[in-house]
Amino acid sequence: MPARLPSWAWVTGLTTGAIAVVAVLGVQADQGTRPTASTSRPSTPATADAKPSAEPKEKEKEKGADASAVPADSGTGRRIVYSLDTQQVWLVDASDAPRRSFEVWPGTVAPDPGTYTIGTRTEATTGSDGVDIEHIVYFAAKSGVSIAFSNAVDGSSPPPAEGRLTGGIRVPKADGEALWTFGTTGTTVRVVE
Repeated sequence: MPARLPSWAWVTGLTTGAIAVVAVLGVQADQGTRPTASTSRPSTPATADAKPSAEPKEKEKEKGADASAVPADSGTGRRIVYSLDTQQVWLVDASDAPRRSFEVWPGTVAPDPGTYTIGTRTEATTGSDGVDIEHIVYFAAKSGVSIAFSNAVDGSSPPPAEGRLTGGIRVPKADGEALWTFGTTGTTVRVVE
């Protein structure tokens, strides 16, 4: 006679299966996310040969940018602001004050400038580049690729693999935890050039 599994094992198995199904459905649903505000600027083409800057802060210094200043064209209210040009993210509170800002390492597919909403969040998975990641916050899709903020579990920030379309915008580990706490479902993400 085969041994019966304890009831807690069944509950754990069913819960794990349900979480996996919800995550897959969430990613599929998120691929339909579109900007809620249009822009007259031409869209940035998705390319597999784009490479993140090894030193995003140096780029800002050359331009004379103030890393703590939230971009003027980034909307108002509580939001996450992502600058494509400076590879910088700001967590902005309801009074328009930046609570935190940090540099990021983008994937090879960039979202178009516009306003998005966080639709799906996943605690941990393996990224499309094979790196174990956590604190994944999905907010856009482009060229069939889901775009999300995340941090590598080991804290690394390797450049994306050449020849792959990746939508992961990697953030430092501590900033990934802060973004995860701040970026709940429904939070606005404003992408600027």
